[in-house]
Amino acid sequence: MHKQRIERMMAEVEALGLAGLVLTPDANLHYFTGLNFHHGKRLNLTLIPASGALPCLVVPALEQMQAEANAQVPVRLFPWADQDGPLAALAAAVTAAFGRDARELRLAIEPSAMTVMHLRALEAVMPGVATYDATHLFAGLRMVKDADELALIERAVQIVETALQRVLAQIKPGLTERALSRICTDAIIAAGADEESFANLIASGPNGASPHHLNSDRPLQQGELIILDCGARYRGYVSDITRTVALGEPAPEAREVYELVLRANAAGRAACRPGVTGTTIDAATRDVIAQAGYGEYFIHRTGHGFGLETHELPQIVAGSDQPLVAGTTFTVEPGIYLPGRFGVRIEDDMVLTADGARSLTTFARELMVL
Repeated sequence: MHKQRIERMMAEVEALGLAGLVLTPDANLHYFTGLNFHHGKRLNLTLIPASGALPCLVVPALEQMQAEANAQVPVRLFPWADQDGPLAALAAAVTAAFGRDARELRLAIEPSAMTVMHLRALEAVMPGVATYDATHLFAGLRMVKDADELALIERAVQIVETALQRVLAQIKPGLTERALSRICTDAIIAAGADEESFANLIASGPNGASPHHLNSDRPLQQGELIILDCGARYRGYVSDITRTVALGEPAPEAREVYELVLRANAAGRAACRPGVTGTTIDAATRDVIAQAGYGEYFIHRTGHGFGLETHELPQIVAGSDQPLVAGTTFTVEPGIYLPGRFGVRIEDDMVLTADGARSLTTFARELMVL
C-alpha cells in the first residue's frame, strides 16, 4: 500500500520535472512510509527520488531502531550522532538519492511542514537547490481514503463514541470543565485510542459562545448547554465529533437554537454526494441558519477534511470549488454562538460513497437533557 502511494506521487513529481520530494516528520511521512517521528531540534529528513531509487532517511542515531522496525517500505538509513552533526549523513543521503552531481535540483516539499532548519540543511549540501510547493499533490492523494484507511477511521469513530457515552454519564452540576476534560481524555484512552486526536474542548454556558474555548475551572451549572468536542487517534487515523447537551432543561431559546443547528446539520449531510463542492455543502448549512435570523452567529466554516490529521483538505467553506469524489472524508459541523449566553455545535464525520454519502458518526443528535 505504501509503495503504491509512493509510485502514484512519483508519477506526479516526475511529470512536473522535479527530481524528487522531501519529507519531514509529519503526516505525509507516515502516509508514504508508515513512520512516525515527532518534530524536534534534531534533523530528521527523508528524500524520495523520482528515479525509483529507495527512499533515503536521515535520522538521529537514537531514532534508527524505530525506523528499522516500523518502516512499511524498503528504505536506506543514514543515521547521525550528536557529536558529528547531521550534514555528513545528509550529504551521503543526497548522493544516494540523486547522484554525486546533485546541486541545482528542484524538489517537491510541503512548506507548512518543512522548517527553516530542514531547508538550511538542504541548502548547505545542495547549493542552488530549488523547492516546489507540492501541497496540492499531497492533498490530492490523501483526500481520497482507501478501504484500509476508512476501516481505521471507523474504528477511531467507534472509540470516541464509546468514550462520549461514558463521559455523558458522569456530567453533574459543580463538576468543572477541566475536570470533565480529564474524564474525557481517560475515557478515550480506555476505549482503545492510541491518544486523543486533539485536546478535547468542554465549553459550558456562556463559554460555549467561543468555538475554540480553552477548558477552564468554571463549574457546570443546572439548565445550561455544554459543548463537548473530542476525537480519538487509532493507528494514525483520527475521528472528530461534537455534541451539545443540556444539564437539566434549558431555556426555550436555547432549545430553539439547538433545533435550528440540528436542521442545519441535517441539511449539510443531505447535500453530501460525489461531485459536490465545499461551497455547496457550506451553503446548505448556512442558508438554514441565515433564514432563521442567526446568520451572523455562525462564525466558522461548515467543516474540514480529516484523516491522518484532524484538519486537512478539503475545506467545506465558500470558495472551495473543487468537486469532491467518493472516498473523501470531512466534517459537517454548523454552529451558532451567542456572545455572553451560550453556543451550540453539532459535528459529524462524513465519507462520500459511490452514489451519495455516509455519516461515520452515529451518536444521537437529538438534544440530550442530562
